[in-house]
Amino acid sequence: MRKNKLRELLDAGKPSIGTHIHTTWPSIVEVIGHTGEYDYVEFVAEYGPFDLHDLDNLCRAAELYDMSSMIKVDQEPRGFIAQRAIGSGFQSVLFADCRSVDDVKECVRICRADTPEDGGSYGVATRRFCYMGYGGGAEYVQALRDIVVVIMIEKEGTVNNLEEVLSVNGVDMIQWGGADYSMSIGKAGQRGSDEIKAAERRVFETALKMGVSPRAEIGSAEQAKRYLDIGVKHFCIGTDISILYSWWKEHGDGLRKIVMDA
Repeated sequence: MRKNKLRELLDAGKPSIGTHIHTTWPSIVEVIGHTGEYDYVEFVAEYGPFDLHDLDNLCRAAELYDMSSMIKVDQEPRGFIAQRAIGSGFQSVLFADCRSVDDVKECVRICRADTPEDGGSYGVATRRFCYMGYGGGAEYVQALRDIVVVIMIEKEGTVNNLEEVLSVNGVDMIQWGGADYSMSIGKAGQRGSDEIKAAERRVFETALKMGVSPRAEIGSAEQAKRYLDIGVKHFCIGTDISILYSWWKEHGDGLRKIVMDA
């Protein structure tokens, strides 16, 4: 089985850096891998179209480099998508839209082996993460134990029951979702308000206090400082579609002005 780089970094207490992609073109993963700057690439499957073949191909590309892979999955059908993604080679799963402690427990269960010790629902499957090996032996079970389970804290229910959520055995990392949280409390579009920012800080500080690694999503290196100041050391920076939009907007606007003034 392949080593899980993000798991190794978490277990060693070291920082990690990832980046997001919406595209299913494996060459984008290769471009990211060629930089040598990223510990993992996150395929934000919640937001873009894909099929099961894409999952295999994205993982094949990531495996060319010293780089792990993460997938963000929808609330439904989270079990099917997460288990097929793990089978394709994704080593971390980010679960969106958890509303209760029971939701969080189910997300952990999805990723863990169906053994008496692990209490998971992942059985024996001849998928590419085990290189066609069949039988679900000790190495197979350990690979499932090593899957990094990340939970979006983005709904009123998980914020109100934060300590209980963070106490769920198997939750390795949490990610704040200000846009969803503001909507869930009846304040859609106010993710930048003082109230929402205060909730974010409480989530991050509580996670750190309870020994669960929080991850911050940022758009530039400069934005990392305020998170570093409170002890956060895991970051995911940039999204392919946003990077392209920003470049096209800036340079298209600049070129149009030059052409119109000529």
